[in-house]
Amino acid sequence: MADPGSSRILRVAGPLVEVACDGGVAMHDVVLLGPEDLPGEVVAITGDVASVQAYEYTGGLAPGHPARPTGRPLRVRLGPWLLGGVFDGLLRPLTGAGDWLLPGSGTEADGRTWRFVPIAAPGDEAVPGAVLGEWAGGSLPLRVLVPPDASGPVERIAPEGPCGADEVLVVVGGKPVRAGVGWPIRRPRPVRERLDAAEPLHTGQRVIDLLFPVARGGTVAVPGGFGTGKTVLLQQIAKWCDADVIVYVGCGERGNELADVMAEFAELDDPRTGGRLADRTVVVANTSNMPMMAREASVHTGATVAEYFRDMGLDVVLIADSTSRWAEALREFSSRMGELPAEEGYPADLASELAAFYERAGAVRTLGGARGSVTVLGAVSPPGGDLTEPVTAHTERFVRSLWTLDRELAYARHYPAVSWSGSFARDAAALGTAHTRAGDPAWGERRARVTALLAEADRLADLVDLVGITALPGPERVSVLAGRLVREGLLQQSALSAHDAYCSPEKTAALADAVLATVARCRELVDAGTPAETVEETDFTPLLRAREEAGPRDTDAVAAGCAAVLTALGEPR
Repeated sequence: MADPGSSRILRVAGPLVEVACDGGVAMHDVVLLGPEDLPGEVVAITGDVASVQAYEYTGGLAPGHPARPTGRPLRVRLGPWLLGGVFDGLLRPLTGAGDWLLPGSGTEADGRTWRFVPIAAPGDEAVPGAVLGEWAGGSLPLRVLVPPDASGPVERIAPEGPCGADEVLVVVGGKPVRAGVGWPIRRPRPVRERLDAAEPLHTGQRVIDLLFPVARGGTVAVPGGFGTGKTVLLQQIAKWCDADVIVYVGCGERGNELADVMAEFAELDDPRTGGRLADRTVVVANTSNMPMMAREASVHTGATVAEYFRDMGLDVVLIADSTSRWAEALREFSSRMGELPAEEGYPADLASELAAFYERAGAVRTLGGARGSVTVLGAVSPPGGDLTEPVTAHTERFVRSLWTLDRELAYARHYPAVSWSGSFARDAAALGTAHTRAGDPAWGERRARVTALLAEADRLADLVDLVGITALPGPERVSVLAGRLVREGLLQQSALSAHDAYCSPEKTAALADAVLATVARCRELVDAGTPAETVEETDFTPLLRAREEAGPRDTDAVAAGCAAVLTALGEPR
């Protein structure tokens, strides 16, 4: 490590600080800048001059001020206190903080204690990732694990009882294990093996679970212009998906939006545990008015937190809202560095940075042999809704699912505004097999039939606008009607409805089957000679209202609505 007295600041340009480090530094080392020890990270080295990106406001820093290289990379402190907490991009707690964070680094455990329950015993042989004990009293099984760099016999283990963050709980092979675990944010935590996508993550949103499913450990991009409902959709998934832990990274978003998210999470009951939803949520807040380069670190911080809980054998969903603001921070800093810009001014390594982030998702076998997963959902906010811009285009290369939000659907008040023609799910076939194993062998066929109806309705939409619906033959008029029934009776979903905000897989299947049965009956009537006008005049209200009138798991009410419409169409009871 360099002599603190030999390092001086040479130049300050916003978040870019050039430091003369006579004692030498390494890439990604943390450097403490100025008399207040503002944290920064080395991003380039030329001779004995290091370029440092500062994670605090640099007003007041000047050439000649001291700089202290620490000789270690940027690390965060992980522990049981993370659940239910709100932190900044460096994982410093925001609870109880003032309007502005004071300079500093590292998380605080605020003096709390947690009840430690030992599982291992002195003399046991411990391997990396093995379970040493648990934290009692929570809604989730939070475990104390052997660190990846430790192994050997358990020499000492604390008795059951309350323990603080800094107390030594276990000694393994001469290495102390504490409640607080430090880890570099840019280094993925090791695993035994990566597993194939095999299980669906149920989000409670019909258009996603039916048409564009995501696997546990999968990756999703959610591109959409302003006003298309990205934040609301991601909040709905955070509230209702069947993951164990939610890590919500508000990266460069407006502060009032993030405040609304935290207020809602604090008030909502968790349908899985019966407690508060906030108790299994970690919020990393780095809003648009906070230091820009801490925004760049925040997505890596969120990934590190997600991997920490994944290693306990939990399923974690990491939501980054939005990766476009993160990329804008990369672009601004690259410009200050004088690097040669690539397309639209973004740095040339933008694709590599995106790939490194999404690569941290996955279903894995942990070092201890448990199965865990990190599913990454990244919002993309293309300027002007241009889906060909670099962040969107590069992100599509690295994700398994794409949920494109359509401006026209949003302006027509169709939410979620997921475009069925501009989205995809590369794991749909594998997840169809998982649904079959789970007792729903018709899932794949149901999805294919709904997709075909939407594609046919879209094909006819321009023709209807040109010549009018009355100019079409009967079968085509039924196809247009089918598209409307699918959109309004199945895919549309209200985030404000107590019955419709969440939809169980059983209700989704029931609604889809009801719509498909109704469409099939309409086709039969038209093929048998019934005028299309007569079919179109049928009252489809019981079917269209079933999604809001039936409870989240009420398939009987859906079946009743379908039966009422079939009866009106002449279907015998």
